[in-house]
Amino acid sequence: MEREFSFRLLATDGLARRGEIVMPRGSVRTPAFMPVGTGGTVKAMYMDQVRAAGADIILGNTYHLMLRPGAERVARLGGLHEFARWPEPVLTDSGGFQVMSLAQLRKLDEKGVTFQSHIDGARYELTPERSIEIQGLLDSDIQMQLDECVALPASEAEIERAMELSLRWAERCKAAFGEQPGKAMFGIVQGGDVGRLRERSAEALAAMGLKGYAVGGLAVGEPQEVMLDMLELTCPLLPTDKPRYLMGVGTPDDIVKSVARGIDMFDCVMPTRAGRHGLAYTRRGKVNLRNARHAEDPRPLDEESDCPAARDYSRAYLHHLVKSGEALGAMLLTWNNVAYYERLMQDIRDAISGGRFVDRAAEIKEGWARGDLAPR
Repeated sequence: MEREFSFRLLATDGLARRGEIVMPRGSVRTPAFMPVGTGGTVKAMYMDQVRAAGADIILGNTYHLMLRPGAERVARLGGLHEFARWPEPVLTDSGGFQVMSLAQLRKLDEKGVTFQSHIDGARYELTPERSIEIQGLLDSDIQMQLDECVALPASEAEIERAMELSLRWAERCKAAFGEQPGKAMFGIVQGGDVGRLRERSAEALAAMGLKGYAVGGLAVGEPQEVMLDMLELTCPLLPTDKPRYLMGVGTPDDIVKSVARGIDMFDCVMPTRAGRHGLAYTRRGKVNLRNARHAEDPRPLDEESDCPAARDYSRAYLHHLVKSGEALGAMLLTWNNVAYYERLMQDIRDAISGGRFVDRAAEIKEGWARGDLAPR
């Protein structure tokens, strides 16, 4: 019998939660980091590497995939899992954020948003119903409502208008999604940096009885303290028996602090983007391989890592690859970064289960502060 979508809490430690999302295509251990597979690829990685690094789920991008190769084409070719050779669960975003940040000549109204592609200028219309239709054609396991994401800072009136519109669009997305066995649609809490609007959005979405909830519109220009304040307001208003997803976040420090406030799922382009620009994430903090000090350093990034990219290549070689613009440099550093993020999530999950999340978070932070040049 095919498994239904479900979420269960396995352990808590303060507000930090360890759980499991179960879907027909596999289970997702939470807290989870989802590598971003924007156009059906986690940039500079093979899918086998992504899975071996510890990822249970990846994110696909509705906006980019609808522009090319097109959702209908992906559907004809067997859906995103078959197309990209990723048989595990996939979450797709709604396309709303990219429409607001990338698309040209946008026109937004109650019906939806029309825009010109940033690639070739072709005109498109994205409504709540079309967003869900596209995500269905991609055959994703978790689908997101279409929302309007406002960059901060913004006026309270503008934030409230976008939040209320997003709530109405959530109702339409829920109706368009209908009942899809084994799959889920998540609502997105909006409200910018205005506490009362976050509360209004969270309470209204919780009343819709959705299978999961995301917190959107953060990490868009506001200080980390504001993001954390909004999470402290929002998370207690969301159902405890549903997964909570903080969209587009973030740095390792963002993740640890957000888990402490009750978040279960994360995605961010940071580990892959940083890898393509010569920056490595390690348990000793960030390492910029462009720096000349690495030119004759025979040490690996981390001799204790089980990731070959971190363990088996010298910093001198990685520096050479990065400075020479060799594609292998981006591939190895991205591999290291995704593996580091996934190891961090496993470390967090184990700490929650062991009732020592606070202590382990302090130890992780101390490792970053000690720095890469500290004696070993």
